[in-house]
Amino acid sequence: MTAVTSPVRPSAPRTLDRCRELVRPRLREAVERLHPWMAEMAAYSFGWCEVGGAPAAAPGGKGVRQALAVLGTEAAGAGGHAGVPAAVAVELVHAFSLLHDDIMDGDATRRRRPAVWQAYGTGPAVLAGDALFALAVDTLAAAPEGPGAVRLLSSALADLVRGQADDLLFATRPWTGPDRVTPREYRTMAEGKTGALLGCALALGATLGGAPRDTVDALDRAGRHLGVAFQLVDDVLGIWGDPAVTGKPVGGDLREGKKTFPVLAALGSPAARRLPALLGSCEHARAAALIETAGGRTEAMAEARTHTAAARRLLGTARLAPGPAEELTRLLDHLAGRAL
Repeated sequence: MTAVTSPVRPSAPRTLDRCRELVRPRLREAVERLHPWMAEMAAYSFGWCEVGGAPAAAPGGKGVRQALAVLGTEAAGAGGHAGVPAAVAVELVHAFSLLHDDIMDGDATRRRRPAVWQAYGTGPAVLAGDALFALAVDTLAAAPEGPGAVRLLSSALADLVRGQADDLLFATRPWTGPDRVTPREYRTMAEGKTGALLGCALALGATLGGAPRDTVDALDRAGRHLGVAFQLVDDVLGIWGDPAVTGKPVGGDLREGKKTFPVLAALGSPAARRLPALLGSCEHARAAALIETAGGRTEAMAEARTHTAAARRLLGTARLAPGPAEELTRLLDHLAGRAL
């Protein structure tokens, strides 16, 4: 008797690898259309070259957004190749946002290398980011369903900019009092800054895959919930993460005075009455311990689970192809579960 075996279910890392392999050639082709100087800075940001253009194999990003675009297309019942223009566009937009974010935040390194603005200068880095954004729009406009896809992208970008603006303004607001940043404001910021592009990636992929409007909308909302969960987990890792894994120093967010969710949640607890004074000092280890004692870490993790569950419910009720839907759900759990 022949044994019946179950189909191999790819793990989330294998899904990311598969989607990167599918998208990379088209992404490189797109970057090569830029002005040579812009193309070099873009290639440096992706880890493909060193300053000056010498080939490199530096660590790049995980390719989350491009994978979501490909899976969105496959979940709509089309082949993954149909979603490649969406994947290239969202990856270019993500790279553009990172170039500008590093300048705004004063972050000197990105993925254990000098950030583009440090390696090439602030002006050139701004210009390279602008070039990547323009290239993303051009790539998407040339795809089937181009006009509608560009409208989706422009709407997501508007939300991303609003979220980034709120995040910058949070730094000017006090830790306590009537003008403090509330957890509700934080959720709105995170949905824009992080969730908008994740939702857009899924929605664009589904659009190019021919999905109906209600499916596109459900995937957009699922991606936005995933983005909030992703940002919450990043906040937890930014205080308590292992530097060998995160590439960031322990307590880096506390040193920079960022209004992250664990801190905001802890400040609402009577146990954290000494926390504001610690946040303004150099006693970051004591601050981290007090945030945890006051429930900030636990509340952030619970909030991340809530948004992950909401994303899963949306995927469960949308009309999606079963195999890609299962792969998408595993990827979602992997991304949101890094610290859970």
